[in-house]
Amino acid sequence: MANIWKKPFTLDMANRTGERTATSHLGIEILEIGDDYIRGRVPVDERTKQPFGLLHGGVSVVLAESLGSLGAFYAAPEGWGAVGLDINANHLKSARSGWVTGTARPVHIGKTTQVWAIEMVNDDGELTCVSRLTMAMLAPRG
Repeated sequence: MANIWKKPFTLDMANRTGERTATSHLGIEILEIGDDYIRGRVPVDERTKQPFGLLHGGVSVVLAESLGSLGAFYAAPEGWGAVGLDINANHLKSARSGWVTGTARPVHIGKTTQVWAIEMVNDDGELTCVSRLTMAMLAPRG
């Protein structure tokens, strides 16, 4: 697939965007930007586990929305913004330690909406969660 990014987009920029936000608080790191995907991970630790010792499902959703939102913003023309409109997640396998890595790819890049699919895997490469994120695209003002 051809490169989908319409704005300059580097790993350093992506990781700086999350400074002093929920993503940095949870330890989310952006690892890789390909021509048509973005990959990041979240640690499974005391910040991200639920009371029964598993990665909190909401944290998987935060990872998914973080990756898809970054993707949507940088896949939009200069001056355009993106905000989450709808997200769902199917939790398939628990994670008790290590990292969960998510890869976000666009399903649809339109003028008013984008849809992103995010697959998350544990350190053994086992699918832990699949998510679909719909983004509303915001035209430049003024």
